[in-house]
Amino acid sequence: MFHSMKLSETSGLAFIKECSPKTTPGSKEKKSGRNLFHQLGFCLNTVFLFTRSDIKTIVIPSSLFGLTNALALTLLASFQDSSTSLHLPPPTHVLAQTPLVVFWVWINLLPFTIDNQRQPAAILEDAINKPWRSLPQGYLSPQLAKHLMLVCYGIAILLSLYLRNWPQCFTLIAIGYWYNDLHGADYSCVVKNLINAGGYTCFSSGAMQIALNPTARNNADGSSISALRLLGWWYVLVACIIFTTVQAQDMCDQLGDASRDRKTVPLVIGDGNARWTIAVAMTVWSIVTPGVWKGPWIGYLLCTGIGAIVAVRTLVYRTVSDDKKTFVIWNAWIASVYLLPLLKMLGVTLARETTDIDRIVYWGPLRGVVF
Repeated sequence: MFHSMKLSETSGLAFIKECSPKTTPGSKEKKSGRNLFHQLGFCLNTVFLFTRSDIKTIVIPSSLFGLTNALALTLLASFQDSSTSLHLPPPTHVLAQTPLVVFWVWINLLPFTIDNQRQPAAILEDAINKPWRSLPQGYLSPQLAKHLMLVCYGIAILLSLYLRNWPQCFTLIAIGYWYNDLHGADYSCVVKNLINAGGYTCFSSGAMQIALNPTARNNADGSSISALRLLGWWYVLVACIIFTTVQAQDMCDQLGDASRDRKTVPLVIGDGNARWTIAVAMTVWSIVTPGVWKGPWIGYLLCTGIGAIVAVRTLVYRTVSDDKKTFVIWNAWIASVYLLPLLKMLGVTLARETTDIDRIVYWGPLRGVVF
């Protein structure tokens, strides 16, 4: 077992040095090699704990969105002739970008979560809702967490500049400052949901930008293509879906949110009313979104089926444990929504319904795509 400790606030090296189990002087040399791995493992786990609860909500869904929507566009491009203005990479290139996509999402998420969790009110809240996190456990001090946050922001910026998706990175930094330092999410449930929608959009579009780059370009001038331009109104629709349903994550955190007087949807309009907003929105989007894409039956089944489960569970199962499970299923539903463009294009590819391409390109969410 590793001991809890207060780390030095003046050096990153102290972080590694003090992340070690206690040993007696006589066993120090004998176990030095083992302790080195223990220290490294402890430090990596301490960092990972900042993002642990967001792996299922941000890292996996955003990476999935970027990869699957990029694949959908590459399949769409395969129907176009070589003289068109847009050049997209083959599907194999998109799949090969998977590790980089996942890492970009995670490294941009990490400093945001550190900034969020290092706030005094957040530490008190996490002691109630998520006591396993690094700061409530005393694995490092808030000041050292700030130093770690700044280093991670630097890495995220440099990586984003290199990968040419810096607009998403800088927007996420601005959103993070608004959310964490200006406490934008504490005083209005509408603003909180709006910030969430903006964050999801940045993570998703940034992930897709990496999946397509560096080979995605405009044939006219050789410039790279923006993921936001490629997806057009599909991002707007997804942002609306997030904005109207993301309060599902607040249902299980009401005790901790109340302790810091955070204005979440269930605390503002009441638990029962908040559950109905989720159930109604889930039902509407589960019908509308597959209808927009008019893809194969599997898309309808996944989206409407999982959406119905979330809606029913939200209304019927109301304990904290139940709400946590429901939110996990909500994330599965979001993933099914993200898959709709790829499922549509797979259906078109298999059926070779080339006459349907114009409807995809010039109508609906992808109307901004011009080949």
